[in-house]
Amino acid sequence: MTPATTGLIIGGLLPALLYGASAIFQRGSTGLGIGIGPFLIAAGIAVLLTGMALLWLDPGRAWSVRSAALAMGSGTAWGIGTSLVAVALVRYGIPLGKLVPLYNMNSLVAVTLALVIFAEWKQVKVPQLLIGSMLIVMGGTLVSKA
Repeated sequence: MTPATTGLIIGGLLPALLYGASAIFQRGSTGLGIGIGPFLIAAGIAVLLTGMALLWLDPGRAWSVRSAALAMGSGTAWGIGTSLVAVALVRYGIPLGKLVPLYNMNSLVAVTLALVIFAEWKQVKVPQLLIGSMLIVMGGTLVSKA
């Protein structure tokens, strides 16, 4: 297996499976009546423990105030987004099957920002990216109307 294939499996396929499992855990938890705040606290404890384990397993990585601030921005965005998913599940009874395709259109936001901020347009095939993006939008629209 090439390093590129390994990287796509480790950074793409496995996270997709884990994020899918995360949605199922969230749906189960909110279905049992957990509040949004307690849900985020419990999830945050799990993230904290995961981070502590990785500190032990990968101690050589340096970090700075700036990198930690950006990481906190990532956590804040995730926390607010996860809270909004919980609100849609609990208060509005939206099925997970309709929500997941919509909130996973986040890939379009990330791709667009990465193209601009990190100049990744130099590393990707933009026409293929545009076609894939159109398919994501069409799929999200199709599922949300089902």
